[in-house]
Amino acid sequence: MGAWKVAPALAAGCTAILKPSELASVTCLELADVCREVGLPPGVLNILTGFGTEAGAPLASHPHVDKVAFTGSSATGSKIMASAAQMIKPVSMELGGKSPIIVFEDVDLDKAAEWTLFGCFWTNGQICSATSRLLVHESIASEFLDRLVKWTKKIKISDPFEEGCRLGPVVSGGQYEKVLEFIATAKSEGATILSGGDCPKHLTTGFFVEPTIITDVTTSMQIWREEVFGPVLCVKTFGTEDEAIELANDTHYGLGAAVISNDLERCDRVTKAFRAGVVWINCSQPCFCQAPWGGIKRSGFGRELGEWGLENYLSVKQVTQYITDEPWGWYQSPAKL
Repeated sequence: MGAWKVAPALAAGCTAILKPSELASVTCLELADVCREVGLPPGVLNILTGFGTEAGAPLASHPHVDKVAFTGSSATGSKIMASAAQMIKPVSMELGGKSPIIVFEDVDLDKAAEWTLFGCFWTNGQICSATSRLLVHESIASEFLDRLVKWTKKIKISDPFEEGCRLGPVVSGGQYEKVLEFIATAKSEGATILSGGDCPKHLTTGFFVEPTIITDVTTSMQIWREEVFGPVLCVKTFGTEDEAIELANDTHYGLGAAVISNDLERCDRVTKAFRAGVVWINCSQPCFCQAPWGGIKRSGFGRELGEWGLENYLSVKQVTQYITDEPWGWYQSPAKL
């Protein structure tokens, strides 16, 4: 994520300050070492670690910082925008999400199951584009959910350095407690924990959360409306295409969305109806550096990657040159008075 911002900034001829999350700073420091090794001049890329209030906030409001690009929560993004607005400073925002994945009745259940799990549980659910709201056609819901649970039971949960690991711990103790609280609240509001919902029994240390599937969800529940940022999938059924689209767009966010169906004309209709910046057809989460990435609504604005990412760090200058010897002629020359 840091490279998504650093690469186009440097390519556009800017110097850059990268402020990583205090929970995940090491890879950004490694990036700085790589840049130093390849001969990037001192001061062109700068890494500033620290907490948001102590390091991030002063950057957003600093008069010598000409532009801010932020990835993180919508709440923090709003604060950064307010701070940058005092200096009329341009910003681009890649914020939270509560993305839908629609599974129609004509699919291969195993293929759809794997993409559904990958879309939500990849990177332990800690990805803003996670398709964490499953909308499945009512005619296949029972069979599909049964298949999902069976697939989930086969996910290897372990130390990420262990061969074959497919789900590791969440990033911190605070996030671990937050995810478990989301699950507990869903249960207290009347939802059903179909699978998971706790720490894995075979792991006695570490902030591990089982991949969790929650059913009997209503649109007023917290689990439907708020981003968990953990391996938690909530499920609703639908009967018609229009209903599926309405449920998919029932969110303040608009980063990602996915549709799985063998009817490509239907996929095209649904794709056009999605209110989201990134759409997947018969998959979820593949990302290509040539394609634009970003959201709408509370998921932010601006696009990263590809030529669109470079535009964030460029400003257009108009230059006009008068090339004729003829006078402009609007005012009468004193010589002719």
